[in-house]
Amino acid sequence: MHIVVNTRLMMKDRLDGIGWFSYETLRRITAAHPEHLFTFVFDRPAADEFVFSDNVRHVVLPPRAGRPLLTRFWFDVSLYAFLWRARPDLLISPDGALPIHSQVPALAVIHDINFAHRPADLPFLSRHYYNSMFPRYARKAARIATVSAYSKADIAETYGIPAEKIDVVYNGCNTGYRPVSETTRREVKAKYTEGCDYFVFVGSLHPRKNINGLVQAFDRFKSASGSALKLLIVGANYWSDAASEAGFGRLQHKIDVIFTGRLAQQELFSVFASALAMTYVPYFEGFGIPLLEAMNCDVPVVTSNVTSMPEIAGDAAIFVDPNSVEAIAAAMQRLASDPQLRATLIAKGRIRTEQFSWDRSARLLWQSVEKVLASHC
Repeated sequence: MHIVVNTRLMMKDRLDGIGWFSYETLRRITAAHPEHLFTFVFDRPAADEFVFSDNVRHVVLPPRAGRPLLTRFWFDVSLYAFLWRARPDLLISPDGALPIHSQVPALAVIHDINFAHRPADLPFLSRHYYNSMFPRYARKAARIATVSAYSKADIAETYGIPAEKIDVVYNGCNTGYRPVSETTRREVKAKYTEGCDYFVFVGSLHPRKNINGLVQAFDRFKSASGSALKLLIVGANYWSDAASEAGFGRLQHKIDVIFTGRLAQQELFSVFASALAMTYVPYFEGFGIPLLEAMNCDVPVVTSNVTSMPEIAGDAAIFVDPNSVEAIAAAMQRLASDPQLRATLIAKGRIRTEQFSWDRSARLLWQSVEKVLASHC
């Protein structure tokens, strides 16, 4: 079989959620199935590390698909033309987008449809692209994979897609997320927080991540407790949010909120694992990989009680209403003041992480591939 894969989000030193999903599953699938030829399709020069084995070749198709119009051109013109010439047996698209007019059977991985529920979080053109095209992609796909039972139900209900067409393929966690030594913890705290313990948030600073609510809750926690704890916010800021900036300016304890920006991978591992707790309270997640990352690092978790997060964290987190600054602040206080609670959550987190691995993700994704191939042979 010849399988073409849209790998445009596998970018060297810039792997985010979908990029990591692509990297970890495809690395395993191509190694496990040397009998098949895989063609990885990029929109920019590919790093050698992404050509995993002898049964992988790659092509680069212009233009770079960054903005919505360029993305549509890349799929509906560049990728469409390539598929017409190559005549593969299957297309896998880990970011869910498809060339609408191609006749090649396609497996679309639609991680979540947050844009359908929170359109105001996105710029106008992005909002229009996602909400006009993803219902079409969902209907076009021979089969859909998604990353949680929550997202499966959401896609089925919102787009009117039969649930039996959708497979759940849970995410895994990078093995670099693991506990660190006390020496490493001291070094990290000396570098970032003047030696103080800290809460950590890791993720893109997108409006749906609720950074504004998080910092307001931290400010309330600091005022009520007098604690020396700090809040470390790790991630790239791709979105300008005037309301959040104004809210940050009014904080009493803004000196104790540290924005690190994006960190190199090894540095991120150490910063994550040195935290007292993770405070991750978004409004919407299709999965929430940072939940697994924290639990693998023996870092207790405060997270939201909505969308997929209870499904993923199970009994290994404190759940809060992300709309309630008071509830988030109270959860911070509980974790800061109760070492036994932290120990209990860490122990439960170790058990919970056994249910998620990239090996399992790759097997589940390949099962979806086999269903498509079986129905189109």
